[in-house]
Amino acid sequence: MTELSERDGLSRRTVLQRSAMTGAVLTTGGVATARPGDKQGEATYDVTIENLTATESTDGPPATGQWLTPPVIATHRKATGMFTVGEAASTGIKEVAENGNLGPLRSSLEGDKHVDEIVVAKSGSPPPLAPGNSVTVSISGDKGRKYLSFASMLICTNDGFTGLDTHRLPKKEGDEVVVETPGYDAGTEVNTEDFADIVPPCQALNGVSSDDDGTGTSDPAISEDGVIETHDGIQGDDDLTEAAHGWTGPVASITITRTD
Repeated sequence: MTELSERDGLSRRTVLQRSAMTGAVLTTGGVATARPGDKQGEATYDVTIENLTATESTDGPPATGQWLTPPVIATHRKATGMFTVGEAASTGIKEVAENGNLGPLRSSLEGDKHVDEIVVAKSGSPPPLAPGNSVTVSISGDKGRKYLSFASMLICTNDGFTGLDTHRLPKKEGDEVVVETPGYDAGTEVNTEDFADIVPPCQALNGVSSDDDGTGTSDPAISEDGVIETHDGIQGDDDLTEAAHGWTGPVASITITRTD
């Protein structure tokens, strides 16, 4: 397993603009990478990502669904982003979607002059974001970097992920934007739904196991030369089951509030 903790077509999208927000926000610490240099007109934002895949189960764990790797969040200029539906996945998105490996995506963002700040939103111990749970972090964006993107693996899939690409940040203090994001298929690996082809933590997360060890590396034998598309969901063709690992509707909700 490779660093699981570091590791547009929205199906349903809601954008809300509010000029004021009441109540306190509990911020959970993340791992931030800020770009050095002039921070003219810097703004700060609270970002909350909620896992929407929780479903009640009578014959298994209290809540089932898809666990998410800690989301990689970045503020940046419009000239860059993380992914585009209908186009091939980058190496960074491929590694997130197949192996929960966040390192290559972080490295590519850190080397991008259009990116301002990068945060890995870790939550709980272990860090994966459970169905029904949320994590909140703070992130900044300077005057020219007015957009936000994030990506997170759907852990019990071959190459599934959720995310948001190049979304406009709120303009004024107190403004809030809420967007619901679907599950995406990176198009880089065949959806075998076999534990042997899926990252090892999957089996323990939802209480469904087998004799397969799982893998945190890509297998050329099941590689796929496709493009990013909306995920078809869990079909229950092998070890994965719709009851334990499936979801309906949006996978995640992201709330961005300008706080400065």
